[in-house]
Amino acid sequence: MIKSILLHLGSNLWEDHMPDRPEFKKFEKLHDRAYSPDLQFDEKLWRKTLTRFAEAGGNMVIIDVADGIRYQSRPELGVNGAWSGAKLREELRRCRDLGLEPIPKLNFSSCHDTWLGIYARMLSTPQYYDCCRDVIREVGELFDGPRFLHIGMDEETGAHQRYYNYVVVRQGQLWWDDLNFYIDTVRGAGCRSWMWSDILWHCDSDVFRKNVPLDVVQSNWYYGAEFNIDALPEAIRPYVLTYLKLSEMGYEQVPTGSNWSFDSNYADTVKFCREHLRNDPKLLGFMTAPWLMTEDHNEEKLLAAIDLFKAAHSGE
Repeated sequence: MIKSILLHLGSNLWEDHMPDRPEFKKFEKLHDRAYSPDLQFDEKLWRKTLTRFAEAGGNMVIIDVADGIRYQSRPELGVNGAWSGAKLREELRRCRDLGLEPIPKLNFSSCHDTWLGIYARMLSTPQYYDCCRDVIREVGELFDGPRFLHIGMDEETGAHQRYYNYVVVRQGQLWWDDLNFYIDTVRGAGCRSWMWSDILWHCDSDVFRKNVPLDVVQSNWYYGAEFNIDALPEAIRPYVLTYLKLSEMGYEQVPTGSNWSFDSNYADTVKFCREHLRNDPKLLGFMTAPWLMTEDHNEEKLLAAIDLFKAAHSGE
């Protein structure tokens, strides 16, 4: 069973500038998510987190690569301090030596593609597609042909970009066509696509099934404290029901919880899915996603996520 954690190498997956928002002044965890031309990463914490997660029974680390490496094919993308390919390979060996399977993540949602630099403002153009092909191919090679490559694709809405300088949202068939472009490109790199599933909160199951190949691994996510479906507000109910919908449609899935909002969420996610999907062989495992940059001021929260993960899987 997959027991995974999402950690960040690159950080430019949200705002394309430093917004003048009260939240950013008040909360460090939001400040981390604003654009930075420099790598926001602490190697000591990275290694401590990996070791703690392996000791807690984890077996996979999903690495948000973004612009945290210097791409040979697209050198214009790496931030100051980005890792070389050789450095990345060294750290991937470290993961494997700890018993952690490293899986790359590249988010192609227009809400989370600041890392693509000038190409984020060329969405769905020939130049954009060429860039995406290059980075997918290169990351697949650097990770030595990983089983999966996570392509993101969450939260592509105007509301999620309301504080950005540049707002763009694909919709209709273009969104699905671009999704399948990434899926086909990942397949051509010898990997299997993995994606966030929240588009299913807003579309019919038959539309999703028509446009998303069954071999794409799904990760629905819900970070709330309430899992009683009848007690949830109608607008929130699809966030939890999607775990059941994915099972009904035959997709393999890795449900995702987090201590971003509630410490109880990850354990409750595991409990809900075990109870409702207990006979489904397509439940591949679980992911904890703290959504904090790998920086020293986030150490307490990152390590707490691992402790919560360990407690949720105790006795297995």
